[in-house]
Amino acid sequence: MKPLRGMRPQDIAVLLKIVCLGKSKWKTTDLATQLFISQSEVSQVLHRNRTAGLLDDSKRNVHRKSLAEFLIHGLKYVYPQKPGAMVRGIPTAHSAPPLSSVIQSGGEVYVWPDDEGTVRGEMIEPLYPSIPKAAKADQAFYELLALVDAIRVGKSREYKIAADELQKRILTR
Repeated sequence: MKPLRGMRPQDIAVLLKIVCLGKSKWKTTDLATQLFISQSEVSQVLHRNRTAGLLDDSKRNVHRKSLAEFLIHGLKYVYPQKPGAMVRGIPTAHSAPPLSSVIQSGGEVYVWPDDEGTVRGEMIEPLYPSIPKAAKADQAFYELLALVDAIRVGKSREYKIAADELQKRILTR
């Protein structure tokens, strides 16, 4: 058995994608294609997260309570993010659904850099480079990632709203 070398940012993307897929049947090639990462990387992600206790022994089912607990209480310490330069991109955190309809930011906009993006805002580095491309193809996945970013960068009010919504979506999907 390979030793566990710690979680990587793409692990979050794969776990959230599995949550979005719900009870549908999937293969590692499906995840690789939909997330724009290699099949071998998906296999490594599944192994790491089974070892970490975030996936069951079949590597098919996410331990949702554990994932929610990690994302809400640990993610901002493991993958912290501060807003950066003004760029064109895709809205994230409180600037994207579902939070954009609840939180008025007073003009503060956060985006993932994207050449095809239509919004200018402060750059938030995505957890993994292919996330913006993958999020464009799956609205539910996009919204989960935006909630995760709100936890990574949000002030206490945004953090609380995002944490509550993320937990609800992970546990009931």
